[in-house]
Amino acid sequence: MTTRPSTPTTPGPMDAPGRWLNDVAHRDWLNDQSRALLSFFDASLQDGSGFSLLDHDGTPLPGDVQELHTTTRLVHSYAMGCLRGHAGADQIVDHGMAYLNRHHKDPVHGGYVWSLSSHAVADGTKLAYGHVFVLLAASSAKLAGHPDADALIEDISDVLHRHFWEEDSGLFCDEKSRDWTPFSDYRGMNANMHAVEALLAAYEATQREIYLTRAGRILGFFTAKMAPAENWRLPEHYHGDWTIDRSYAGNHMFRPAGTTPGHSFELGRLLLQYWDLIGRPSSDAPYAARKLIEQALQDAWLPDGGLAYTLNFDGSVADPSRFWWPVTEAINSVATLLLLEDRQADEDWYRKLWAFADKTFIDHKHGGWFPAIDATGAPTSSIFAGKPDIYHALQACLFPLSGRVSRMAKGWR
Repeated sequence: MTTRPSTPTTPGPMDAPGRWLNDVAHRDWLNDQSRALLSFFDASLQDGSGFSLLDHDGTPLPGDVQELHTTTRLVHSYAMGCLRGHAGADQIVDHGMAYLNRHHKDPVHGGYVWSLSSHAVADGTKLAYGHVFVLLAASSAKLAGHPDADALIEDISDVLHRHFWEEDSGLFCDEKSRDWTPFSDYRGMNANMHAVEALLAAYEATQREIYLTRAGRILGFFTAKMAPAENWRLPEHYHGDWTIDRSYAGNHMFRPAGTTPGHSFELGRLLLQYWDLIGRPSSDAPYAARKLIEQALQDAWLPDGGLAYTLNFDGSVADPSRFWWPVTEAINSVATLLLLEDRQADEDWYRKLWAFADKTFIDHKHGGWFPAIDATGAPTSSIFAGKPDIYHALQACLFPLSGRVSRMAKGWR
């Protein structure tokens, strides 16, 4: 009888032959990391409604403010956990779906409010960013077989169509007041990038072409029009007519100034996912995705490792803060490139990124990932409280395990 090797304590030896994506030891390690993440964030589920944010040691942080992206990302992540057979994942999905319907959903004006405190509306702003995560959560819940998923997909699709989608531009606007009164002409890439993620998930869950069509229009604007014109760097902020707003400096967490290389990784991967779903036609999509990913790696990788948070429009570093999520998204994007083409440079990046994450961001004592590290590589306080969420890190483990560019859940079964 063959003895299965024990799960390794590191991602893998840097000089191992072959490809880590195909290596049993590396895949065992990814499985172990995904289980550890789900187990750590199980503590988000508390008595009563909503979820708790977790401190570095996994204890709930004080305060009861519940933001829409936190609720939806937990539903999405634990729907993946359901598909992976994680015990108790269904309870978190049930809890989150109920909280979306009973609390985030606005019974007066429709749509979903941004944040709640003691179940009362704390910030009633209607953000496209938050609403597209509702669609992502609903779509993932449907793939996991949740009985309320179809109704949520119908509701959020209607809200997005009526209040955020702009047919002339083929893009989503960003923000409105609680009663849907416009209060700004700001337009942004971040909400639209996550809209592509949600639309592709909705297509995979429902097979409705409208989701695929709209994802393609958004990708066309950013990856076929803006990126080549900007030397394969993606401006984040725009005026109401979708001309670049180069002077914009808004919320440092959700709308940092300049360009954000982590979003280039995400859009590059999403472009390949879209291209795969439409049958891999002869097109410039693989070229454009590679250019986005490679340019972001070249610009943002810092001398001591890690990726700069933001860049200036010429590619120079604007904010050298090292957060966990750009590394996870770089892992996903490079893994996707490796699924399509066997290049040693991609393999080298894949190993380098995982080795750096393992050394600095993964908390091997308590679980989860530290959200930020300082100049010495030690965990530090930042714009994020505690360990913000499971979403980015879990996907960095599960996407490479799937072995698929799209319909990734099929690769886990």
